[in-house]
Amino acid sequence: MKIQGKMFIWLSVFVLAMAIVYGWWSKEPAGTTALFLAFGLCIMIGYYLAFTARRVDASAQDNKEADVADEAGEVGFFSPHSWQPLSLAVGGALAFMGVVFGWWLLYFSAPMLLIGLWGWVFEYYRGENQNQ
Repeated sequence: MKIQGKMFIWLSVFVLAMAIVYGWWSKEPAGTTALFLAFGLCIMIGYYLAFTARRVDASAQDNKEADVADEAGEVGFFSPHSWQPLSLAVGGALAFMGVVFGWWLLYFSAPMLLIGLWGWVFEYYRGENQNQ
């Protein structure tokens, strides 16, 4: 995890240099502002990763002699049978189409988004998968 923090901090240094050069050379405020905001985002992520890396155990990617198999193991729990992402995707697509074709589509997409989100959050609190 230490390498990610270093990578983002070096990326933020690069973005800051490019923001200064771009702002001086182009005199264009929108792109210069966007680059300075990108610098801010990179430095925040880099600081968080570096701050967190000091408080957790070293992982295999921090060891230069590590193999790929050293990091093997359980990654997490992923629901293999959930229909809720489909509901959220259709609701989100309708919501974004509402921006293009008319805000009246939000009347159809908002309930679909809310039902999908509610179902996804609480899918393991009821039914056959209650104790997983």
